[in-house]
Amino acid sequence: MSHVTTHVLDGAAGAAASGVEVTLVDADGDALAAGSTDVDGRLALGPEELPAGTYALVFQTGAYFAARDTATFYPSVTVTFAVADGRHHHVPLLLSPFAYSTYRGT
Repeated sequence: MSHVTTHVLDGAAGAAASGVEVTLVDADGDALAAGSTDVDGRLALGPEELPAGTYALVFQTGAYFAARDTATFYPSVTVTFAVADGRHHHVPLLLSPFAYSTYRGT
């Protein structure tokens, strides 16, 4: 079982990306949890524990940039990942209007 958190950083602004809507979905595309990043760009998504399997975080990046009157190439970013153990899974997103990257955090 595992717990999922994320942290979104706006590389173009050099700051945390607050107010980014994020949805946690299972392999069937069913939403398990949703929320928006806080002023530090952080969000914990439930349930507190996930069984082994494939999941995705869907970040609504288009709405985030539109609220800042900034054009972007990516209306959303989907990061698919596998849960295989009981460890905490932290999935950061480094974001800019025309690029993004991610990694397995701690």
